[in-house]
Amino acid sequence: MKFQEVVDGIAEKSCIISVEKLEGGGYGEIRIVTGNRSYIDSIENPPEGMRMLVSKFIPGSEYTRYLQKDLNFEEFCYRAAVEKKCTHAYVHPDRFPVWFNMTGLPLEPDDGNICYLLYTQEVNFVQDTENLSNVSKDTASAVLNTCIKLRGTEDFHRTMQDIIKDIRNLCDAEHCCILLMDTVERSCSVLCEEFRSGSEMRPMKHYLDHDGFYEIAESWEDTIAGSDCIIVNNEAGMEVIKERNPVWYESLIQAGGKSIVLFPLKSRNVLLGYIWAINFEAEDTAKIKETLELTTFILGSEIANYELLDRLKILSSRDMLTGVNNRNEMNNLVDELCKGEDEAGTSVGVVFADLNGLKDVNDSEGHATGDRLLKDAASALREVFDNDCIFRAGGDEFSVIIKGITEEELDRKVQMVRESAAKYNKVVFALGSSVADRTTDVRKALRQADERMYADKEKFYEQHPELARSGTRN
Repeated sequence: MKFQEVVDGIAEKSCIISVEKLEGGGYGEIRIVTGNRSYIDSIENPPEGMRMLVSKFIPGSEYTRYLQKDLNFEEFCYRAAVEKKCTHAYVHPDRFPVWFNMTGLPLEPDDGNICYLLYTQEVNFVQDTENLSNVSKDTASAVLNTCIKLRGTEDFHRTMQDIIKDIRNLCDAEHCCILLMDTVERSCSVLCEEFRSGSEMRPMKHYLDHDGFYEIAESWEDTIAGSDCIIVNNEAGMEVIKERNPVWYESLIQAGGKSIVLFPLKSRNVLLGYIWAINFEAEDTAKIKETLELTTFILGSEIANYELLDRLKILSSRDMLTGVNNRNEMNNLVDELCKGEDEAGTSVGVVFADLNGLKDVNDSEGHATGDRLLKDAASALREVFDNDCIFRAGGDEFSVIIKGITEEELDRKVQMVRESAAKYNKVVFALGSSVADRTTDVRKALRQADERMYADKEKFYEQHPELARSGTRN
């Protein structure tokens, strides 16, 4: 076959690639036999940001002369040349600022154990969504189902659990997981995961509880090595992971991993975390890659939106100084309790905790010291109550609203607050509490707790007349 004539008759960047077929399965060397002028120019005169490892094309050289070893590209070539399947991919490797629209056509005949494909690539400097959506019917249906679930959900976490279950079933993998990474706190969290029935693999929480896991997750970017993902479905691939990332390799082997596809989840080029499938059928590799390729594109955007809304909710509901809920959140809860039906006679307890002496500290030692005092006051309350039921009502006032509590239990907790406050320098509360038999009577409990708190405050200033000038509500 006259390979040069074949590629010269194609206008788009094209080349002939040979794949060495090994006995017993697998492949050996992958070489670029020849290319048309447009393809050779892409190596010798590349546009900005697309420089190859070398700038001289030599026919018949291994592809790793020009590109870093890429298991995804090798799998793409193997399926076309050896398995004689028409292949297509639309990918955005991190090492290049472009999208590649790649097509692989199997060629006949083979030359002994050397198989050939015609490789053609179109380069898009701007993402082409039509190419991205050019997927199989099954993949399109699965991803559309994901989109519909996400758009109709009122419970993001539950929906994501349904989605990861769908993905695991589609991949027929032993374990699928979405892991989120907080690059500021340098921590990881599991958004969702799903196991095949009967799997003995441990939940990710087992690994997150050990020191050093963030560093392993952080190393995956280098392991992917500038590609859009990493796919390992045989021992040769596992050896590549062992070479690139021996620590992760050992962890993966110990966990029972034999094959893995790992995709980064990104939004606007910001890394959010990773999604993976472990121990899948090798013959399903192409389907799995196609599915996750498009799914991660959707999920990255949805997760980023969820995290943004979550941060906005925190900003609108939290007191930024102390970390407890703010007055707006308290008002929302009170309104909800008042409007709702009585929860089968559920009681509601209220505590008002006014920080005595804050104005004096602000005046004599400065507002930075006063802020420290407020933080300590919040910490003292957190030793007794969950943060979710503590509110900074304003200034030096804190409140606690807790459902399903008796007067005896609340009185005991009020005493515990006095004891915890004593651990902190200058944290002294004026405290008042009340319990209503029904949650709908929460405003009555609030008024009574407020009156009792003021009575306790008056008692404090009678005992400390030197602080009386700050004895009014700030």
